[in-house]
Amino acid sequence: MNWSVCKGVNVSMRRTTGRLFEPGGRAAALPVVLTLIAVLLTGCTFTVDGRAVSIYDDPFKVAGLPTTSGPSGPRAGVADSTLTASHSDGGEMDKLVLNALEDIQTYWQSEYPREFEGEFTPLDTFVSWSARTPRKEAVEFCEDTTYRLVNAAYCSLDNSIGWDRAVLLPAVQEQFGKMSVVTVMAHEYGHAIQTMAKIVTRKTPTLVKEQQADCFAGAFIRHVAEGKSKHFTINTSDGLNSVLAATVAIRDDNPDDPDSVHGSAFERVTATQIGFTDGAKGCKTIDADEIESRRGKLPQTFGDDTNRGESEIDQATLDEMAKAMAAVMPISNEPEYDYRTAKMSCRNGADTVPVTYCPATNTIGTDLSALAERGASNADEQDGLPVKVSGDYNAYVVFISRYALAVQRDAGQKLTGAKTGLRAACLAGVITNKLADPGTNDQVGITLSPGDLDEAVSGLLTDGLAASDTEGKTVPSGFSRVDAFRAGVLGSQNTCAARYS
Repeated sequence: MNWSVCKGVNVSMRRTTGRLFEPGGRAAALPVVLTLIAVLLTGCTFTVDGRAVSIYDDPFKVAGLPTTSGPSGPRAGVADSTLTASHSDGGEMDKLVLNALEDIQTYWQSEYPREFEGEFTPLDTFVSWSARTPRKEAVEFCEDTTYRLVNAAYCSLDNSIGWDRAVLLPAVQEQFGKMSVVTVMAHEYGHAIQTMAKIVTRKTPTLVKEQQADCFAGAFIRHVAEGKSKHFTINTSDGLNSVLAATVAIRDDNPDDPDSVHGSAFERVTATQIGFTDGAKGCKTIDADEIESRRGKLPQTFGDDTNRGESEIDQATLDEMAKAMAAVMPISNEPEYDYRTAKMSCRNGADTVPVTYCPATNTIGTDLSALAERGASNADEQDGLPVKVSGDYNAYVVFISRYALAVQRDAGQKLTGAKTGLRAACLAGVITNKLADPGTNDQVGITLSPGDLDEAVSGLLTDGLAASDTEGKTVPSGFSRVDAFRAGVLGSQNTCAARYS
């Protein structure tokens, strides 16, 4: 986030614990989860007793599926795949990958004829290697050495998929669980589907290929969540949250780098969610024009900003944010702001430190030091795959979401319940998008930065405070929380009203 009053800050991050809604109204403790085009209502409905029902009608569902807990990962007692990989060590990682590839191929065996012309031909060439192998013992993949090659990839030269079993995939598994390894392989198989279906060419931008592959991976994970995978299962709460967290971690964090070809975390999560929600059919719509339409006015470069969009969080910057919110989403009864504390002792709302909204007094109370800790960047503190992307906008989006509760109060809407929290996230997304408008910057001196949406997404996956109601309760699905936010970013206030009425 860029500010005309920016001073810069470097404070260690503090994690926050929120509360979860459960179907039926009970609240349960929410542990910190390791973390990573608006979808219009048209095409996102199903029929109940002859009437169209939005997949968003039940906030406890995840893209139409029930919110589930329970296991995520390999199913017990299922025989390993008979697929083989050259140069495999026969270890547990290769077994995990080959089981994943078998289930992915089974999925495409039935799905491919529904969406593409021609016949589906399963891949039969797989290559496993260790990036720790000495140079003289390194094997070849895609006509190149695998010496120190920390990667997983599809090779169009011989229609094969290869992976590093020693460094990359163990790191993914350690940070995000076995289902994230499965997702990596589903992404790579997505590239094979592109080649087989001839929906990409050499001239297709790499970004398009990568986002399509993310989308195809999301479609397969939906298949797993529906209980149709032989070897794997995934719950739609922390299991799916961790898969998205891995997507956030393996992102392009510098849009000015010529090698940034996968997309930001926000873009990658969007593509994955399109696949999970709409299936392979939705993935076919992803092309250069569709990606550009999603980007709209969102910033795509840091320019000459040496702080990479990070700013100090203090009363001055929050005052500027308050002016911006009032300008882009004005309401008749603007809230008061108290920067002394977030402990409001509100008679009709709970304290949601570091920022609390009290409906009774129409006041937003902020603990400045706690909010600054939440928004401190950890970009220089992480090695390998970051479990969370932290920065100033992880704090600002919570501040904005409390204003979104004041917007709902002004509209006479209910201020407690799952839909209230999701509306807050959605409206925060709308405000976020408007902050990217150069006209807003001219009015209040605020400019959105490329990494801001990634920070917001990571925070929504971690604790969901920006998607909570006045009681601090949020839905257990990080997928749903992020989906609400991105619907606002890529939509409007009407989008939020239509989804979460």
